[in-house]
Amino acid sequence: MTPFDLPPPGEETQHKGTTPMPKVLISDQLSPAAVQIFKDRGVEVDVKTGLSKDELLKIIDGYDGLAIRSATKVTGEVIKAATKLKAVGRAGIGVDNVDIPAATAKGIVVMNTPFGNSITTAEHAIALMFALAREIPAANASTHAGKWEKNRFMGVELTGKVLGIVGCGNIGSIVADRARGLRMKVIAFDPFLSPERADELGVEKVELDDLLARADFLTLHTPLTDKTRNIISAEAIAKMKKGARLINCARGGLVDEKALKAALDSGHLAGAALDVFEEEPAKQHPLFGHEKVVATPHLGASTTEAQENVALQVAEQISDFLLTGAITNALNSPSITAEDAKRMGPWIKLAEYLGAFAGQLTETSIKSVELVFEGAVAEMNTRALSQAVIAGLLKPMLPEINMVNAPIVAKERGIQVSEVRRDQQGVYDSYVLIKVVTERQERSVAGTVFSNGQPRIIQVKGIDMEAEFTPHMLYITNEDKPGFIGKLGTLLGDAKVNIASFNLGRTGPGGDAIALVEFDGPVPDSVVAAIRNVPVVKQAKALSF
Repeated sequence: MTPFDLPPPGEETQHKGTTPMPKVLISDQLSPAAVQIFKDRGVEVDVKTGLSKDELLKIIDGYDGLAIRSATKVTGEVIKAATKLKAVGRAGIGVDNVDIPAATAKGIVVMNTPFGNSITTAEHAIALMFALAREIPAANASTHAGKWEKNRFMGVELTGKVLGIVGCGNIGSIVADRARGLRMKVIAFDPFLSPERADELGVEKVELDDLLARADFLTLHTPLTDKTRNIISAEAIAKMKKGARLINCARGGLVDEKALKAALDSGHLAGAALDVFEEEPAKQHPLFGHEKVVATPHLGASTTEAQENVALQVAEQISDFLLTGAITNALNSPSITAEDAKRMGPWIKLAEYLGAFAGQLTETSIKSVELVFEGAVAEMNTRALSQAVIAGLLKPMLPEINMVNAPIVAKERGIQVSEVRRDQQGVYDSYVLIKVVTERQERSVAGTVFSNGQPRIIQVKGIDMEAEFTPHMLYITNEDKPGFIGKLGTLLGDAKVNIASFNLGRTGPGGDAIALVEFDGPVPDSVVAAIRNVPVVKQAKALSF
């Protein structure tokens, strides 16, 4: 059974006569209020915590839903034994303890509760900022030791100071609100934060270098991705204001910890507060014991209220799904019916690829996205297709995004999303076009699904061309001048990079041209850099799908 073999949203199952009630197992500690939600909604619930692997395998086939935290390991073996299971709900964000591919293959929806601890994490960042400003941990230890070193701990006020926020999404925006209440000047760096959303939050949107130079306190609230890893590097720290203080309640790996220690030792930075570390649990660390460091053991989500919130949310989400088919915060499933899933699958893939194409080329904040559905695709569930586009568009910067939470994330960042549906007008029976407007430019890309079910690019920036989406691609824009293709081939040949296919389009002789090149393997960064240095090249970017 797939998750789509359920009543449509809004039509709860009536448990009368011989119709069985859905049954849920809670295998980790959840609030008693969560248990009551299941009961009140008409869902039978068992609470059995501390189960061994064998015990879980023995009983899991009797349940429609499974509610967990981090202790229960929902392995492929467990999923195989779960003959009735339709939903796994994680009270919290991380789902490393769930085999999502195995769950997806079996039609089991995996949900989490990504926003239940936002306020708690934001408050912890503010608490650490106060602790740094007034040296509270060290003063506390000194006072307990009977030293009464009143003149030793000379702090600073927060009022009037500049707070720099890296990542102004859900948590970062809450931090900004609290900091403004403390009469701080708030500046933010976030490529996906629109100017309109920045105005709404009362923050000044700036580039990273400007933020580093101006911030008295710098707090991180961005996911850990290839682009953000070590975003606070030795080079970045050198650009920070002397005497600045750093707070990280987001992810270990955002800060180069060796460079941070050097900056604290030299006096360039006045202090750092860390709730997360590159390796956790961090029982030994070079920064432990440092007089300028405040450290906590990943307590960002650790409040009674946050744990209560995620427990209640997961109970509501599982109940909604089992009773009505409504899917919220799913990591592996769009909100579509079984019939639509079969028909729309290739189009959903196309939509996500088109979004990913634009997203990998976008380096400034996105103001708006327009989606044009023409022909037969306009009669489909375009909401799901729009969600797939936005998920693909934002995923290069936000890897945890999915089709379900994409609209929420887009709204948080002030991105306007609009749809146009129309009858067939061009040569293709059906196609999808997306137009992405950023602070600096407008970019468009269109695609369709061929009869074999494979998505294809059919137009880029108004230039007609045809290409597949492949794992190793290179996107090049250039002036249409003789000798470019030969120069490109020479650079690739000298680097022993093999071309699998070459797709070219142009506005006209001597005008703008676009090349989409497919390769058998990754293109080295040095080769991409060399292509960028060719005089007629305007842009060269490696893409992956």
